[in-house]
Amino acid sequence: MTEKIFAAGEQAAGKRIDAYLSSAAADITRSAVQRLIDGGNVLVNGKIPSKNYKLRIGDRIVLTIPDPILPEAVPENIPLNIVYEDDDLLVVNKPKNMVVHPAAGNFSGTLVNALLYHCGSSLSGINGVLRPGIVHRIDKDTSGLLIVAKNDFSHHLLAEQIKEHSFTRKYQAVVYGNLKNDEGTVDLPIGRHPTDRKKMTVTDKNSRNAITHYKVLGRYSGFTHLELTLETGRTHQIRVHMAHIGHPVAGDPVYGPKKVIASLGGQCLHAYYISFVHPRTGEVLTLSSELPAYFTDFLNSLKI
Repeated sequence: MTEKIFAAGEQAAGKRIDAYLSSAAADITRSAVQRLIDGGNVLVNGKIPSKNYKLRIGDRIVLTIPDPILPEAVPENIPLNIVYEDDDLLVVNKPKNMVVHPAAGNFSGTLVNALLYHCGSSLSGINGVLRPGIVHRIDKDTSGLLIVAKNDFSHHLLAEQIKEHSFTRKYQAVVYGNLKNDEGTVDLPIGRHPTDRKKMTVTDKNSRNAITHYKVLGRYSGFTHLELTLETGRTHQIRVHMAHIGHPVAGDPVYGPKKVIASLGGQCLHAYYISFVHPRTGEVLTLSSELPAYFTDFLNSLKI
């Protein structure tokens, strides 16, 4: 539960309470404020106001945002493409269009639902009931390899490797345009977009360092086939970095051009290679997956 307190000044005087709070409180819509008022979660001078209440100078507003009530993820018999598995971890080749873990709007059909069916109770609990076993994520429309921890011991040591950048993750992508150099590095910080909270952007404000290395695998008319190696693992990192340097990932509906390549069904981005130290045996595990059909079909279409 989060409580926010506001004091109405001269600029707030005469404004409707719902309009004022949707502007003053970040990441909350006017309709959401109205629902909070209906639920008794907004007080003005200790009393529940009407939704059209107009503020007066000096009004004390208390906004209470209840904690979300989330259902537990449930097992679902969904086929998994398992590349490697032992008692401590498994590596899954996630298909495009599969969400990794349950969230608003996607509480079923996710990779976690499938993992719960396959593994039962043998998943780490570090990330809670909605993300059991999930050490790192890839986007819904990004395909490829993902490591899942079966116990907290493995989860902790795998997460440490990611934190220390000793965990190698390589992707392949097709991007717009032709890059000038055959190899390069994008070293630019990434943070939340200032106006579109669903997007990330290159920014110095409230950001974290992000480093992506790229290598050209093939050049086509208007497009380039790349291998990309993550040194860090920020949300949407490859998509944001490539868009920022003028070469967005083909098919990306968020960071690409307005006219999306609909046949791709999302960004042409595949996590094809991972290498890490097994948390229990200390052996280096190196795994790769073939490019999926949507990716190879697009490459073949560019050769015509």
